Amino acid sequence: MAANYWASSQRLHWTFTKPGLAETRRQMEENEKALHKQYPLPEQRLISIFLMHQVNKLAKRMNYKQQIIATAQVYIRRFYTKVEIRRTNPFLVVTTAFYLACKTEESPQHIRVILAEGRNNWGAEIIPDQSKMGECEFTLISELNSQLIVHHPYRTLYELQQTFSLPNDEFSTAWHIINDHYLTDLPLLYPPHVIAVTAVFLAVVIRPAQNALLPHQHQHHAGNLAGALQSLTSPQSAAAIATQAGVHGPTAGAGASGSAGAAAQGRIVKVVNWLAESRIDMEAVVDATQELISLYEVWDQFNEKACKDAVLRFVQARGLDK
Repeated sequence: MAANYWASSQRLHWTFTKPGLAETRRQMEENEKALHKQYPLPEQRLISIFLMHQVNKLAKRMNYKQQIIATAQVYIRRFYTKVEIRRTNPFLVVTTAFYLACKTEESPQHIRVILAEGRNNWGAEIIPDQSKMGECEFTLISELNSQLIVHHPYRTLYELQQTFSLPNDEFSTAWHIINDHYLTDLPLLYPPHVIAVTAVFLAVVIRPAQNALLPHQHQHHAGNLAGALQSLTSPQSAAAIATQAGVHGPTAGAGASGSAGAAAQGRIVKVVNWLAESRIDMEAVVDATQELISLYEVWDQFNEKACKDAVLRFVQARGLDK
């Protein structure tokens, strides 16, 4: 496994600028005007959520590690920067990407096992043919230029947990935020350490809300996330950011609650001071925060059936399930 992100194919070949990624997609849409008109799809972010849900469904019954799921998600996102989704069977692509990720992450499974699990999840929507999945794997590897090593933010998160003495609840929140970022373009835009830093910052700042940042709870945290974003872009002191986040020091008679508040405030101060002294690209952290806020707003509009029906329309009409 390649250990150096800075010399990796991920950084050199699979990291885009926002305008560059938008232009890549615009050109693909221009080249596939007829298909886009004939088979309209929901907004791209909703389709991304749908595809990532399919990966999670496949992995859930098989109890695989999160890194395998994340690698499969990155493969799918990279693949669809080069191949028009309406020319594929996304259920077959999801299954194949997961199968390939198992091998890359050194947890290989027989193709029959993965294909059978795909059939259990999607039935007739996936081709019950090992040779078709083998062809899809070849295509996937080819379109990815055999560049299959993926660097994830989880390792940096573990390091930051030690640096800032994160309690389990804040660590868990940061972990969930990292999981969520795979539903956005962020894995194609920024280094893993930027994502990990963003996740920790948000987890520490929104901690006073006493809730983890999880699907279908996004509106409850919109104000906290907006406050976190503002704190990154304005010249506030660490103490002011802690106050903005709703964390206050101990008060007379506060007891354990006051001590917990003081500890939370101390972590915010430590994180903000560390960011101020680091060489982290703060513009990237701000943009990553904005992308996550946008994701959580869009997620509330997600309707799995609507997305599935739209996908099945072109899969079945074009005979991609045979």
